[in-house]
Amino acid sequence: MIDISESVMQFLLALIVAGPLVGAVAALLPAPPGLRGTSPDQAVLRHGVTVTGAVLLAAIVLALGFDHDRPSRIQATTDISWIAALDVRIHLGIDGISLPLLVLTALLTFLCALYSYFKQPKGGSPKAFVALLLLLESGTLATFAVLDLILFFLAFEMVLIPMYFLIARWGGSEGVTGGRQAAAWKFILYTLLGSVVMLLGLLLIGLRAGTFDMVALATDNGRGLSTSVQVIAVLAIGLGLAVKTPMWPLHSWLPDAHTAAPTVGSVLLAGVLLKMGTYGFVRIILPVAPDGMRTFAPYLAAFAVVGIIYGSLACLALAKQGAGGDLKRLIAYSSVGHMGFVLLGIATMTPTGVNGALFANIAHGLITGLLFFLVGAVKDRYGTADLDTLAGATGAALYGRAPRLGALLAFAVVASLGLPGLAGFWGEMLAMFGAFDPADGLSRPAFLTFMAIAGFGTLLTAAYLLVVVRRVCMGARPQEAPHLADVQTYEFAAWTPLVALTVLAGLWPAVLLGLTDPAVQQLLAGGKS
Repeated sequence: MIDISESVMQFLLALIVAGPLVGAVAALLPAPPGLRGTSPDQAVLRHGVTVTGAVLLAAIVLALGFDHDRPSRIQATTDISWIAALDVRIHLGIDGISLPLLVLTALLTFLCALYSYFKQPKGGSPKAFVALLLLLESGTLATFAVLDLILFFLAFEMVLIPMYFLIARWGGSEGVTGGRQAAAWKFILYTLLGSVVMLLGLLLIGLRAGTFDMVALATDNGRGLSTSVQVIAVLAIGLGLAVKTPMWPLHSWLPDAHTAAPTVGSVLLAGVLLKMGTYGFVRIILPVAPDGMRTFAPYLAAFAVVGIIYGSLACLALAKQGAGGDLKRLIAYSSVGHMGFVLLGIATMTPTGVNGALFANIAHGLITGLLFFLVGAVKDRYGTADLDTLAGATGAALYGRAPRLGALLAFAVVASLGLPGLAGFWGEMLAMFGAFDPADGLSRPAFLTFMAIAGFGTLLTAAYLLVVVRRVCMGARPQEAPHLADVQTYEFAAWTPLVALTVLAGLWPAVLLGLTDPAVQQLLAGGKS
């Protein structure tokens, strides 16, 4: 680690949050003559790679300068009055909970920009595409960095418009009822309706507590709020967060959105946007309204395990022969199950469960981001992501026709099913350990039941993912099959970091848990060391 002054850390965090926003505006301006290269389109795509690369570099330096001996302390803090009448402040800061999500967002957005530079998205202006990508990055990064409830809400909403246009303009219509526009509308309507309810809960907390400052509210640990206020606030805020997570049965926007979205849209939607919902549960609901959370925790856990089973059964139905299942849709449903483990860990209200939830968040971002990259590559080569078409008479037979691509897909699949030694294992295991011994005041028999159901869900997950490998990767290579390009250099560049981090997190989980655990312990204790 390196020694960096607090003022430099403050500057780096401000640059990380605001840099993509400035870059989005610059992307819409005419490129200087010396930077246009072979075409204006390439110039603006290169601009996207440059800006996201600079943000990633700043995030890495920030992580290196972070005081790892005190990860529970809010660092790189900026606190400036913005709307004095409402006591709304531009309050930024990071701790061991938000730092990994900040770096994950910067990494995935850079990899998406790099991928798009070589695989130019079709369907719209590259200028608009890059501007929307950077606007999306800025909103996501701000969500993980702000420490004011109103700013959190604004950042939370900021990502909706760019994702809507990425789906509606650059998406595809295959496998989507009503086409990509319908999928985009479903996405934005669900999330907007959830956000309206969430705003009411945030205002209730801020007005009753007399502050919107998330650090002060977490330190107070709900002592300034009556139990009835906490219950109402958790219900309102939780509904908005549950839609974004997504929690069953509020998940129905997700499969269409993923199926219609372009490859990079699916990567960012699964890799970082879903994490905004679960992050809100940990950052706001757990420390600010613990009594209200304790009331709803058994119901949250019940919905979580239903989502685990439902997502797995939906994937099994899509994976079977003759179902006409789409690979992107299948992975979208798998996300419902994986995020169920995250919600189960949060519902236990224990350090073990919440640490498991945060670990599973990062693991899901790495693994599912990689899966959507790979499925996009399969779709580019075969012209479809339909499982029956891929495994039909011609046979996908990736092991024989594109062995490197087949091996990478198999790797991502076994990581997604939670193979020990890879990132997907630890989060799910810790979430179930948390359910084995939930927080005081929660019914242990109920949570033991939830743990058993979640454990059965892991078996279903393995079943459908192995069916996918068998149908897409295995089989004899068809005679006189047309040439199929294996993994290209730019694809290796975009995917290798995700593979490496999946292995690193699986073999050395202490790197991530060492960051999150002290911060979680302090958060659950109400900000007291």
